[in-house]
Amino acid sequence: MCSHCSCGQPSRTLQLRHNLLERNDSNAELNRERFAAAGLLVLNVLSGPGAGKTALLERLARQWIHGPVGVIVGDLATDNDARRLRAAGARAIQIQTGDLCHLEASLVNRAFDQLDTGGMELLLIENVGNLVCPTAFDLGERQRLALLSVTEGEDKPLKYPALFQSADVVVINKVDLAEAVGFDRSQALANIAGVAPQARIFELSARTGAGMEPLLHWLSHQRQGAPV
Repeated sequence: MCSHCSCGQPSRTLQLRHNLLERNDSNAELNRERFAAAGLLVLNVLSGPGAGKTALLERLARQWIHGPVGVIVGDLATDNDARRLRAAGARAIQIQTGDLCHLEASLVNRAFDQLDTGGMELLLIENVGNLVCPTAFDLGERQRLALLSVTEGEDKPLKYPALFQSADVVVINKVDLAEAVGFDRSQALANIAGVAPQARIFELSARTGAGMEPLLHWLSHQRQGAPV
């Protein structure tokens, strides 16, 4: 591929991306310091559209017993998810990214300024529904959670390995639909293990609540910094 554009000027795409990620990483470290000072366990939640991120966060907001849950929501447009989460009891701040297909640390920092963290121990960042762009952007989180629904098929980890390789936790959602859609559980688990052997796996239904207890137990221990 030619290193010059049609106007004859050298391409700066790689350098600009490098500078963007460097700046983002610096902002992410600032976020991490702020989150730690506030005593927060922070998760960056990533998935494709329709996997059930908001439903999972609604369920967590309702079932979390250690104070209020904070959520910073990223969407291209609308504040629908933030309104849903507030109705579930979460303290939610919406970020509308426009044409930006991922959240960046600076956006999270500004949203965090608006969040009442009094009595809060858990902060969830609902990233833009995208399996590619958000992967490269550290937001200052302690843990990264990748969400996969049974309706997406077993091969999502193979098609989008970078996302799953970056995850500390993988949640398989909508297990109540697994039989109806012919989901091959053993193949899905093998695919996840193949690309993300480091990830803790939880299988649940955010809609029905089945399987939520193990995830809640794990989060409870994570907030205390205890091994589980």
